[in-house]
Amino acid sequence: MQRTGARREVLIVLPGLLLAIMLAMLDQLIVSTALPHIVGTLHGVNHLSWVVTAYVLASTITTPLYGKLGDMYGRKRLLVLAIVIFLAGSALSGLAGSMDQLIIFRAIQGLGAGGLMVGAIATLGDLVSPRERGTYMGYMMATMMVAMVAGPLVGGYITDSLSWRWIFYINMPVGGAALLYLAFTLHVPRKKVEHKIDYLGSAVLAVAATAVVLLTTWGGSQYGWGSPEIIGLAAATVVAVVAFIMIERRAAEPVLPLHVFRNLNFSLSSAMSFLVGLVLFGAMTFLPLYQQTVQHLSATGSGLMLIPLMLGSMVTTIAAGQVTSRTGRYKIFPILGGAGMSAGMLLLTQVNVTTSLVVSGLFFAVLGLGMGFLMYMTTILVQNSVEPKDMGVASSSRTFFQQIGGSIGVSLFGVIFARRLSEDLSARVPGVHLGGSGGQFNPVTVNTLPETIKHAVFYSIAHAIDGVFIWAVPATVAIFVLAWFVREVPLRGAATPPATEQAAAPELVG
Repeated sequence: MQRTGARREVLIVLPGLLLAIMLAMLDQLIVSTALPHIVGTLHGVNHLSWVVTAYVLASTITTPLYGKLGDMYGRKRLLVLAIVIFLAGSALSGLAGSMDQLIIFRAIQGLGAGGLMVGAIATLGDLVSPRERGTYMGYMMATMMVAMVAGPLVGGYITDSLSWRWIFYINMPVGGAALLYLAFTLHVPRKKVEHKIDYLGSAVLAVAATAVVLLTTWGGSQYGWGSPEIIGLAAATVVAVVAFIMIERRAAEPVLPLHVFRNLNFSLSSAMSFLVGLVLFGAMTFLPLYQQTVQHLSATGSGLMLIPLMLGSMVTTIAAGQVTSRTGRYKIFPILGGAGMSAGMLLLTQVNVTTSLVVSGLFFAVLGLGMGFLMYMTTILVQNSVEPKDMGVASSSRTFFQQIGGSIGVSLFGVIFARRLSEDLSARVPGVHLGGSGGQFNPVTVNTLPETIKHAVFYSIAHAIDGVFIWAVPATVAIFVLAWFVREVPLRGAATPPATEQAAAPELVG
């Protein structure tokens, strides 16, 4: 069991780490509710998507770099730096006078956000052995789930009561508290490293990530899938990935060491993280439109409907953490997680214009039960699959693949949603066009339509959201299948003898 002194040290640091995670998660969700007001003030609706894309892109490409630099030079200074950059970007975003300025400042904010989640999770990995990590990871995952619900609620309330600028200003006291708290309570060894930073590998990885995000953001919407622009981005992605692999094989301190992928559990966890991101951020992005039109909910009510998902996830996260800490057994949890997410997504394919809020809530709860197992276990698996010196790499890779999965999911499911909505609406009400793509319908506009047309729109939206969930099912089934190949290697910790631990370490693919 964990020493009392060590446990006390972790409990002292934990609130600061949870604040850092809350910052990163809230800002991904809180901005979406304010986007219509932002456009109304700054105009430039054509650049609206870039307010989100700039943030996601910047945070995605810096995630692996933060993880590697933390491994090299110590976790505390990188985490503090990430918070400072994030707060600077937040303050500037609140002061933005144009859409161009806001996009640039959001990118700065994203540069800091890339290190918040990775820094917090990797710091916990430094302080606590995998065997004892379950309980603390439960707190972190519960914080993420709370942020998922609080984000839309807080964003809507602040925007309606104050101004959209305060969704950025609100980060200042929260981030400042996290910064001061960690500065005084977090004490981890500093590392002196003689090797050079892999700047070339980081740059090429950034190019690859940027090309992928742009490919999935623009493909099928701004440009056709067969257009020169999209083909060029696809070629750039392939070239960048191949170049990155070649660079990482020769780098003294690779930003993403390729040897970690030889570990079966690491590779499986990375793949499952990608698919979880694809489903979580992709399919769930379109729920608010369904809830605020078909189910007649307000923005606040839409956020409240995610509470069953949050509670389900919290229950399984905490339960899995407790069982893993006490027994060291964990293979069953990703299997249950994949099964739970598949069941939840299959249930959600049944939503329609008559689905009640109670039934929807039960469907969300089932999905949350599965998510809780997976969000927790993928982190434990990647951290237990690498040596302590690669802890940051393990944490950042999980976040990196989940963010890439989310970016691709939002784009691909957006195309599916818009196409099904447009086709179904054209069939029901020929000649009626509401303007813009299906994914940008304004609930206020829809609810002011003539009753006959509004009823048809409700059916079309339900049909479109069903299509999104149907296409998400294969991803959840793939998670379930991959989970069966996880090897239950003993978790490092006080209860695991060194000899056993060393013998278990070389679990490689093939």
